[in-house]
Amino acid sequence: MRIAIPSNNPGGLGADRSDHFGHCDIFTLVDLDENKKVQDVVTIANGDHVAGGCLVPVKILQEAGAEVIVVGGMGARPMQGFAGVGISVYFANKNTLKTVGEAVEAFAKDELPKMHADQVCKGSGNCHH
Repeated sequence: MRIAIPSNNPGGLGADRSDHFGHCDIFTLVDLDENKKVQDVVTIANGDHVAGGCLVPVKILQEAGAEVIVVGGMGARPMQGFAGVGISVYFANKNTLKTVGEAVEAFAKDELPKMHADQVCKGSGNCHH
């Protein structure tokens, strides 16, 4: 299973998680085996987040083989985009799980809830995703 975590540079398990997946510096991709043990860690650059470009990360992560993304929040449009390409979205509180490694560990322990459409940010500027 390949998990994507929006990250600050330089990425990797020790990197801080990004507050906003669409504006993150980089995505850290973590491959887990069938026992949910880390097998490989790679990073890929995020694309430009221009007006209306919130689907750019969806395409990047789909092409990279991600099956899951772990975020601190997300708007409705990218949430629909990820659902459309079969990438599951999970929520991890950025205040308690600050690093990529902490978020991966919580995911591996089945401690993260799957996000649903009614939990998306409404675009009011009060969400940190």
